[in-house]
Amino acid sequence: MAENTVLAKFKAKAKALKYNLSALYLAYKRKDAPILAKAMITITIGYALSPIDLIPDFIPVLGYLDDLILLPFLIYISLKLIPKEIMDECREQAKDLWKDGKPKKWYYAIPIVILYLVIIGIVVKKIFFNKRLVR
Repeated sequence: MAENTVLAKFKAKAKALKYNLSALYLAYKRKDAPILAKAMITITIGYALSPIDLIPDFIPVLGYLDDLILLPFLIYISLKLIPKEIMDECREQAKDLWKDGKPKKWYYAIPIVILYLVIIGIVVKKIFFNKRLVR
């Protein structure tokens, strides 16, 4: 029974994280948001969407620990820098953004996909097409 409560709390926190990230993105787009808050939101969303983690996920325990500690910390700092009225409006808009279970503007993922392709291209080029002159 206790496992279900912990799992339910974890799911609720994950859902809140998703809405807060969406609300932060919407706050970033607003002209009345403070510049310092926009800078912190850029770092937060960049880290959340980045394929590169501070500690790689394949390292047992520590790999996921940075996502469980660092990302909520970045979100917390970003939320503190934005006025409450702006965040309340952005949270309401974020609810509509995830209403269908997926974001309406899926094409925001294109830069991440392009980044992955560039990294894969560089690795493939270095591995397979690196011609060294051997004498």
